[in-house]
Amino acid sequence: MNKERTLKISAVFIAILLTALLCAFMPKLLLMTVSLDEFNKYILSMGNSGVFMLIFFQILQTVVAPIPGEVIQIAGGYVYGLPLGTIYSLIGLIIGSGIAFYFTRLIGGDFIVNLLRKKKLKWMLDIMESRKFEIILFIIFIMPGLPKDFMIYVAGLTTLRPMKFFMILIASRLPWIMASVSVGANINAGNYLLTIIVLIIAIIGFIAGIFYKDKIIKKFTNEKC
Repeated sequence: MNKERTLKISAVFIAILLTALLCAFMPKLLLMTVSLDEFNKYILSMGNSGVFMLIFFQILQTVVAPIPGEVIQIAGGYVYGLPLGTIYSLIGLIIGSGIAFYFTRLIGGDFIVNLLRKKKLKWMLDIMESRKFEIILFIIFIMPGLPKDFMIYVAGLTTLRPMKFFMILIASRLPWIMASVSVGANINAGNYLLTIIVLIIAIIGFIAGIFYKDKIIKKFTNEKC
C-alpha cells in the first residue's frame, strides 16, 4: 500500500513539473509548429538529434492537443521520407498515448472526469457505458474531425485491456499518419499531384467527420449496457 501511494505521489509530482514546463515553453512550441517551413528547418538544424525531437513533438501533440499533429507528421515525411517518417511518428504516438492512457488509469481518473464535464464533453463519459465502446473508439480514431486525443484519456477510464487499446490505436491511426507523412515526402520529391490527391482525400474525410460527428455521438450514447 505504501509503495502504491509513493508511486502515485511521484507520478503527481512529475505531472505537475511537466505541466509547469509546458506552460513556460508552450507559446514557443506552438509558434514553432504552426509553420511547416519553420518546423522543417528546426528539425533539419538538429542534425542526428532531429529524430528524437520529431518523436518528442509527436508525444507532446498526443498528450497536449493544441500542437498541430499534421505539421509534425508532414515534416517527418519531408525530412525522413515515408517509411522512416511513419515509423518515427508512430513511435511518438504510441509513447504519448501510453502516457495519457496510464496517467488516467493509475492516478488521474477523477481529474479527467471533471475536466471532460467542464469542457462539455460529457458525451465521452456516456459512451464508456456503450456495449460497443471498442468499435466507437476505432471509429473516432479513424475519422478525421473527431476529438481523438481526449478519447485516449477516456479509454484509460475503462476496463479496456492495454494491449487491445494499442491494437485499436495503431490500426485506426496508422493510415492517416501515413497519409500525412506521404504529403511531406511527396513535397520533398516534387510529386505535387500525389500531394494534392492525398490532401483532397483528407479534406473530404475531415468534412465527413464534422458532418457525421453528432450523429455518431447520438447513436452510441443511446446504446448503453
